Amino acid sequence: MATATPKFKYVDYLWDQNKADAIGDDQVEQFLYRSNILGADLRITNYGGGNTSCKTIEKDPLTNEDVEVMWVKGSGGDIGTLTRSGIAGLYTSRLRNLKNVYGGLEDEDRMVGLFQHCIYDLDSKAPSIDTPLHGLLPFKHIDHLHPDALIAVAAAQDSEQVTKDIWGDTMGWVPWQRPGFDLGLQLEKCLADNPGIRGIVLGSHGLFTWGDTSYECYMNSLEVIEMASAYIENKVAAQKTIFGGEKTKSLSPENRKKQATRLMPLLRGLASSENRMIGHFNDSEAVLQFINSNDLERLAPMGTSCPDHFLRTKIQPLVLEIDAQADLSNSAAVKSQLEPAFEAYRQQYAAYYEKHKHDNSPAMRDPNPVIILYPGVGMFSFAKNKQTARVASEFYINAINVMRGAEAISAYTALPRQEAFDIEYWLLEEAKLQRMPKEKPLSRKVALITGAGGGIGKAIADKLAAEGANVVLTDIAQDRLDEAVATYGADTASTAVCDVTSKESITAALNAATLIYGGVDMIIHSAGLAISKPLAETQDSDWNILQDVLVKAQFELSQQAVAIMRDQGMGGDIISIASKNGLVAGPNNVAYGTAKAAQQHMVRLLAAELGTDKIRVNTVNPDGVIVGSKIWEGDWAAGRAKAHGIKVEDLPSHYAKRNLLNEIIYPADIANGVFALVGILDKSTGNSINVDGGMAAAFLR
Repeated sequence: MATATPKFKYVDYLWDQNKADAIGDDQVEQFLYRSNILGADLRITNYGGGNTSCKTIEKDPLTNEDVEVMWVKGSGGDIGTLTRSGIAGLYTSRLRNLKNVYGGLEDEDRMVGLFQHCIYDLDSKAPSIDTPLHGLLPFKHIDHLHPDALIAVAAAQDSEQVTKDIWGDTMGWVPWQRPGFDLGLQLEKCLADNPGIRGIVLGSHGLFTWGDTSYECYMNSLEVIEMASAYIENKVAAQKTIFGGEKTKSLSPENRKKQATRLMPLLRGLASSENRMIGHFNDSEAVLQFINSNDLERLAPMGTSCPDHFLRTKIQPLVLEIDAQADLSNSAAVKSQLEPAFEAYRQQYAAYYEKHKHDNSPAMRDPNPVIILYPGVGMFSFAKNKQTARVASEFYINAINVMRGAEAISAYTALPRQEAFDIEYWLLEEAKLQRMPKEKPLSRKVALITGAGGGIGKAIADKLAAEGANVVLTDIAQDRLDEAVATYGADTASTAVCDVTSKESITAALNAATLIYGGVDMIIHSAGLAISKPLAETQDSDWNILQDVLVKAQFELSQQAVAIMRDQGMGGDIISIASKNGLVAGPNNVAYGTAKAAQQHMVRLLAAELGTDKIRVNTVNPDGVIVGSKIWEGDWAAGRAKAHGIKVEDLPSHYAKRNLLNEIIYPADIANGVFALVGILDKSTGNSINVDGGMAAAFLR
């Protein structure tokens, strides 16, 4: 029981005794609580890394006898967000009885299938490959973590001796071995040979610690990590230089971001030669210290040591040989400089695959780099979605920290390439990949939506995000954007204040999208306003604002976005949210109707010009979107009511009754029209979709 808050320098003590007391004696919930707070500290373990467990006494549903059950994080889970649905419950005795049928290292894959015969809880998540590592140890609560400090110890040239130097006889050590049943046996043997130890260091891999209660286990883990961290920092402090000292000077933060923004679309296009990727940029101090160092050239090709790292980062990064201050404004020239580097990386990866593959190895995966290092500027990562790209970046920072620590201790050692390959292309790892859910139609794509603070724009953003896209919401009001973006999950959406009448503001919004996600694939111009006046009452200011917001903004957005799309070389979509009013003449509507007609014809002109770039340009024409639409909040509604000779409150029923389907049109209906064009009709350009319930006068002919 905690009586005072312990003090740690290198890890975060997050245990809240009030929360623990509220949980009570439920040991599974205590283990889940411990898991979540361990996962909240990236110095302890990263997203998806490590696993935790506890053992309890339960009633066997068949015999009603007391049996020991182990509850352990299931395959593919994350301890930071772990819930009961993400764990497996197994009979401990059955798991240990598998020793009787284990046939040695060649039998590892079969053993994973046998874990299913040990299941106690029928709602269990699939048990992971690390299950026997927990089950063959006797302790009630166990943590298997990947702290940077411990992996640095584990990856140091003299890891076993360093373990003794730090913890004496209180910690065990086992050499590198691929996770599996035999590694569980090695842990069991290590404990038998060293009774009374508080944990075990796994060579080139990580840490096992334990305790009789969840709190004791938590404290043991933190204390062990703290000791390793302090040892390493003392070694670092004794060094004259870190990573051999600085070779390249960092640009200023502002210039780093400028260079990254210019380069991102080109890198994204090259990294997407087989599969479209989403990007992430990181220029943290840890990254800069490594990529600017004299040791970068030696350490980067060695690759990462911990399997959790290189499964997400590939075995080694691509290091760009471009001066940090180079002029990147000529995209063609820069691309010609990048292409050979990417091709060399792909060939090197193919050679790695061919040299180490087995007869039953899965086919070679995408040979493009995941991690790209640009000395003086920062680190880029590319993956199938934003979360995966961000996590890859975080894992490579873990790898940097490991190299930093191991070099300070003695010398960094990476896994042999064959060992790395055998994990990367392990049939069990391939099976896990094959179990991943099917990607959504718009996954791997980035959409920038104007006027997305509410109404039609927000509905479009909702739909595209629901179909897998990353969305960049832009609007002129930050408060509306803050409210809108709060409705999305992490790594899905971002915002940029954008006045579409300002060229500079559009540039800033596109730059933000590019730096955050790597580029843009879809531009949806939904920002708008409506002014309904007869000719005699229409002012120059009315005409100009409509032209600026609807027409000129569409031109400026298209011009700037097309430059990014061409750098990416992956095509794209431009969608204009126009109106029935651009097709049908009506009273008191000269300025608005003319602007909408101009938008519609610009779409046709751009479609004719951009087809060779695989950039499709289309229009969605709404009509009568009253409920939830921003343009009806003001004089427009009064003007339309006056034009039709009805009251403002009668507008919704009036517009619903006048279309052929007698349907009210909602913002979500417009969003469906946009999705049809960007997610389904992938061979349509220069087209218009009317979302108006059927207005015969607006039929295209």
